[in-house]
Amino acid sequence: MNSSDNSSSQIDADQDPPLVQIEGLTFRRGQKVIFDGLDIDIPRGKVTAIMGPSGTGKTTLLKLIGAQLRPQAGRIRVDGVDIHRLGGRALYRMRRRMGMLFQSSALLTDLDVFENVAFPLRENTRLPGGVLRTLILMKLQAVGLRGARRLTSSELSGGMARRVALARAIALDPMMIMYDEPFTGLDPITLGAIVALIKRLNDGMGLTTVIVSHDVPETLGIADLVYVISQGKVVARGSPETLQQTDSPWVRQFMRGEADGPVPFHYPAPPYLEDLMGDAP
Repeated sequence: MNSSDNSSSQIDADQDPPLVQIEGLTFRRGQKVIFDGLDIDIPRGKVTAIMGPSGTGKTTLLKLIGAQLRPQAGRIRVDGVDIHRLGGRALYRMRRRMGMLFQSSALLTDLDVFENVAFPLRENTRLPGGVLRTLILMKLQAVGLRGARRLTSSELSGGMARRVALARAIALDPMMIMYDEPFTGLDPITLGAIVALIKRLNDGMGLTTVIVSHDVPETLGIADLVYVISQGKVVARGSPETLQQTDSPWVRQFMRGEADGPVPFHYPAPPYLEDLMGDAP
């Protein structure tokens, strides 16, 4: 057993059973295989990162966990329940326990900040107006935007929009939040604020956090457990410290952002001189 396995075993021992268990997951789009027998356990109360190059199916995996997509084979259990066997009402109740932060933030442009955060509460509860207002202000306070509650989406910076989306994601006090590329397109100050906020909310609210990302430094800075996926399978698993010391050339190239290595810089092509001398387009 290597050091990555030892680190992962310690994490597994800390939290049992996992909140999300993915077993033998196979998913295809047409003839393209996205996942081929994927196995992932997401422990309760931890920050778990799913990492890999663009196009490896990270966002697709979140949609499978939320049962927006169905796999061709395998099983996903969320809190002990096979998510793809749930009927409409039961699935709706389960989804209420999952928060989602979209890469684009996906705010409702006709509503101000207050009403964007209020939306899931108005749709899913019948709370009195005073209680509703208190809850919304508490969520906005948690992301540092209580004073921005009457701004419209067009008045928000990209980082502010992402924080409003996060306040909306925690509005129903979910057991888990899934983040789809939460660090993309942020300036350094906002990036640091979002990284700290994700960790603080996870620990302070007792959440389970799932981050899909290819931003290595930010993700490793807050993750407890990291999975690296490629070509439909898990190619590495362990703590951030363990993966940074990996002896896998492919994982080392990804973690260090090296331009050339097992993933070559050049797309497959004929020999260069032969190609120059030829007349094929």
